[in-house]
Amino acid sequence: MAWSGLPATFTYSQARAAGLTKHELYRLRDRGDVEAIGRGLYRQTSAPLADLDLVTIAERAPEATLCLTSALAEHGLTDTIPIEHDVALPRGTWHPHVDVPVHWHSFATDTFRIGRDRLALDDDTEIGLYSAPRTIVDVFRMRGAVGPDLAYEALRRWLRRGGQPVELLRIAKSFPRATSSLRQALEVLL
Repeated sequence: MAWSGLPATFTYSQARAAGLTKHELYRLRDRGDVEAIGRGLYRQTSAPLADLDLVTIAERAPEATLCLTSALAEHGLTDTIPIEHDVALPRGTWHPHVDVPVHWHSFATDTFRIGRDRLALDDDTEIGLYSAPRTIVDVFRMRGAVGPDLAYEALRRWLRRGGQPVELLRIAKSFPRATSSLRQALEVLL
C-alpha cells in the first residue's frame, strides 16, 4: 500500500505525494487505519503512543520549542500542570493556528537557540525543548508573567539535583533582565 511508506504523522499533501487519492485517504480514516489529528494532519493508528498535542504543534511549526512552565514540567522542576503548552518561536515567525491549547511566545532571534535541545515525540517527530538552565533563566526573566514562586521553586529543585550556578550565570549573560534577580536568588539559596 502507498500509505505504509508515510511517516507516523503526515499531512494531506504528503499522502497525495505518496500516491493516495483523497478518497483512499478518507477510506483509511473511516476504516480506522489513520486518524485526523488536526486540519490536514493525520496519524497512523498503529504508530506508537505520543502526545498528539505536541506532535501537532511540531508538525505545524518546525521551530516550536517548549518553554517556561511546559519546559519546567518536562524537566520535572515543577508540580504545576500547564493548562496550555508554552511554546516559543523566533520573533517575527508566524504563529500557526492549531486546535490544541497553546500559548505562543516570541523570543528574540539572536538568543532563540541558546540552550535549545530536541525532544523526540516518536520515531519521526521532534520538538524543541529548552534545557533546564535556560528555562530557569527564562522564568526569572519573565517572572512578572509566570510568577516569582514558580521561578524560585524551579531553581531550588534544580540546585538540589546538583545543578551548577555557574551554568545558569553563563546563560544569564545573554539575558540581562534575568541576571540580577537570578544572582539574588542564588545568594539566598546558597
